Amino acid sequence: MFTNERQNKIMDFLKEHKTAYVRELAHSLYASEATIRRDLAELKKMGLIERSHGGAVLPENADEISMFVRINKNAREKERAASVALKILPDFKTVFIDSSSTALALAARMDLSFKTVVTNNLQTAMQLSKKPNVTLILLGGSVQFNTNSATGSWTTRQLEDFSFDLMLSSCAAVKEKAAFERSLDQKEIKRAAFLRSAKKILVVDHTKFSANASYRLTGLEEFDCVATDAPPPAEFDDGRIPFVY
Repeated sequence: MFTNERQNKIMDFLKEHKTAYVRELAHSLYASEATIRRDLAELKKMGLIERSHGGAVLPENADEISMFVRINKNAREKERAASVALKILPDFKTVFIDSSSTALALAARMDLSFKTVVTNNLQTAMQLSKKPNVTLILLGGSVQFNTNSATGSWTTRQLEDFSFDLMLSSCAAVKEKAAFERSLDQKEIKRAAFLRSAKKILVVDHTKFSANASYRLTGLEEFDCVATDAPPPAEFDDGRIPFVY
């Protein structure tokens, strides 16, 4: 098992159980206790966990999975969903790109020459800063290591000064025919951008249909398009939601 895959599974376990012991992780992941201790040490260096006696716990602010974990998780599925979205992008001059790893995968492949891009994602901003002829605006706010994005009420208020031709977004989970977020801050930021965008495209891979999150962003039918890498579950495809896959 690759190190990042094993560490993803450790994070998934902690998201569900909040605490874990080295012995039980070693048993469930078929790895030695020494290997698990090394993984926990790496995750602690990234600020994703806190060590406890004999194991690890999630920090109190871990309402979102780290960007560094999300980038690697379901990477192929995200790339396929991004490929679908690339084919249906409308004409635009200004675009808001959210802090999701899926939107990051899409932004990396877009021709954004002579476009204005606004984002709250530090990784997206760093990547797009290397491209010529892009007007790039990075929103300010409170930055936590695990999110790697600007968040908070100030970030949300800054969006009041913009009007976008296009919003490119993903979400933490799709359920009840709506997009959901794990963080209230991210939900508020995305909602503010959503209300100020002429066209809205949601890009999600099929694993989001079995994920869970608490904060409802908006109904799927409110998006101009929902791009995904596979046909959605039957209960979602009722003809009202603009799926493309």
